[in-house]
Amino acid sequence: MSTITHTPSPETSEATPPAPRKTLTWAQVRAALPGALRKVDPRAQWRNPVMFIVWVGAALTTLLAVAEPFLGGPATSGGSSVPWSFTGIIAVWLWLTVVFANLAESIAEGRGKAQADTLRKTRTSTTAHRVDDYDPANDGSAEAARISDVSSADLRLGDTVVVSAGELIPGDGDIVWGIASVDESAITGESAPVVRESGGDRSAVTGGTRVLSDRIVVRITSKPGETFVDRMIALVEGAARQRTPNEIALNILLASLSIVFVVVALTLNPIASYPASPASITVLIALLVCLIPTTIGALLSAIGIAGMDRLVQRNVLAMSGRAVEAAGDVTTLLLDKTGTITYGNRRASAFVRIDGVQERELIEAAAKSSLADPTPEGKSIVDLARAEGVDVVADAGGEIVPFTAQTRMSGLDLDDGTQIRKGAGSAITAWLEEDGARLPSSELAELDEHVQHISQSGGTPLVVAVKAADGRRRVLGVIHLKDIVKEGLTERFAELRAMGIRTVMVTGDNPLTAAAIATEAGVDDFLAEATPEQKLAYIRKEQDGGNLVAMTGDGTNDAPALAQADVGVAMNTGTSAAKEAGNMVDLDSDPTKLIDIVAIGKQLLITRGALTTFSIANDIAKYFAIIPAIFMGVFPQLAVLNVMGLHSPASAVLSAVIFNAIVIVFLVPLALRGVKYRPLNASKILGRNLAVYGLGGIITPFIGIWLIDLLVRLIPGF
Repeated sequence: MSTITHTPSPETSEATPPAPRKTLTWAQVRAALPGALRKVDPRAQWRNPVMFIVWVGAALTTLLAVAEPFLGGPATSGGSSVPWSFTGIIAVWLWLTVVFANLAESIAEGRGKAQADTLRKTRTSTTAHRVDDYDPANDGSAEAARISDVSSADLRLGDTVVVSAGELIPGDGDIVWGIASVDESAITGESAPVVRESGGDRSAVTGGTRVLSDRIVVRITSKPGETFVDRMIALVEGAARQRTPNEIALNILLASLSIVFVVVALTLNPIASYPASPASITVLIALLVCLIPTTIGALLSAIGIAGMDRLVQRNVLAMSGRAVEAAGDVTTLLLDKTGTITYGNRRASAFVRIDGVQERELIEAAAKSSLADPTPEGKSIVDLARAEGVDVVADAGGEIVPFTAQTRMSGLDLDDGTQIRKGAGSAITAWLEEDGARLPSSELAELDEHVQHISQSGGTPLVVAVKAADGRRRVLGVIHLKDIVKEGLTERFAELRAMGIRTVMVTGDNPLTAAAIATEAGVDDFLAEATPEQKLAYIRKEQDGGNLVAMTGDGTNDAPALAQADVGVAMNTGTSAAKEAGNMVDLDSDPTKLIDIVAIGKQLLITRGALTTFSIANDIAKYFAIIPAIFMGVFPQLAVLNVMGLHSPASAVLSAVIFNAIVIVFLVPLALRGVKYRPLNASKILGRNLAVYGLGGIITPFIGIWLIDLLVRLIPGF
């Protein structure tokens, strides 16, 4: 027995990843600056407690700078003079701190405006052919119904419209009659048209897309202003982004820390009256601003908006920021086998011959018997034969026997009386043994061995046999059909496992086939012969165990599970019920994108954690800069803490305030780009954050403040 194997390279339909965009350009900064200045309005600032305190401090120091000349000028004490310009310079840098924080958010929001403008063009009001009193019994006939032309903006939920070739679909809906080729490039960026048809899981259409052929009847499923395009525009512009639970909790923590430091600054105020202290209201405000976590307070919103932007770049519409964050906390991933883990169609991967049969004879017979088989499996057999150097055509005068569900066979009857068949083992055996004929027991035993081996490996065996004109009947061999696991998924599942995420394959296959494919793909578990009820029960079981679950789906039968999952990603080609049940919609309808969504969620959480670590750590250097400068006059022993050797109390305070402002600008690209994602578990991620951003947050300010002090001391009076 010998086996000729060949692994085909099937065409993939995976979406091309978006071209990388520059993290930050001067053009983006210039475009975002007007918005940053508008956000200086206190009505916008009070929603961010940390930056609101900075705003109040900037306003107070501005008033002090204006009033200072009329109040006798700055104090000179302890041999340390404070220059006339000190309060004014501090005020300027505090205002710059507020502007830089607003700039980070404005840049993050502005990154989506170009895409929003493109999407807005698809929302242009078009003429809709509304069908009044639509009757499905009319089969979409325009002649049998009253049609009125209205603006797409006047359509209401439940209205029915007729769309013909060349026309724009006026709103989101489901096709209730007809089939058409649709150009969705304005929404998905994919130039290849797609087929949408009534019934099944490919009936949903999106407003703004264009019908290229045929004619369809669409029932509108969205209200005016609530289409997917409208939600997409709001998402990319940041208008619909709500703070997530973790972000709210972090804001509360930052606000609490800020309140604590406000109390600290107020209790230190009496020291300003000591003759030996250069402290003043301005210095205490500077101390307060440098002590509170301004860095993460300034960047927190930008981090969230940028995370949503990365999702939009991959053509995924999230209904809320909560869903993106939940994706980062997912511990169980449910993936459909067909189309996600495998390519969806079984393909011929090997020819297994019976002893005594020539390999070429088996391949030729298998190819000839598949010429009339229109299924993807039949075509793959012909392709595999050609790959092995055997190219066959139907003999002139030969009669093709098409595949039917009743016979479970296909084949070719030659003019010389030879009959070739390929099909299920039991059907082929019955065909050979009709009319009372019997095959040799040894041949049947070997055939059964091959069939069992292929079945146990998760494949599908197709038996090839021939009846010669002289009455001889022979089994030639078996074709091994198998689901082809997509390249690279095994490595990606290993990465998910390293992050502590369990992968579960969901399939309607029998447990034997499911187990074989699960082993080949490298998933952690599988759910075989899955029904909608079983999917829902499995998700609830995982959630009861404390796990967060993500899954994909496109059919109405997936809606209950999508609604139950913590992250439910519906395919844009799916039904409206599925899209309404999920909290994300993949406009490219690529089920494997769920893995990318989890990675984006992880990156969002990692970036927030890293910059929070950096922000808190860099306060340590500012303590060493400002506190000795304020109190050395009262407590000379604190001079030992001036480890940076800063020139004077005034230069130390100003250097710390300047660093506190410009560090925000330097961290904006990192907040927008996100910390580089690596598939690590939580403990390793924490260790990496502490080592890189914790230690870096301590060292960087020491160097930065010292360098700024070298420049500040060049200013007369400092």
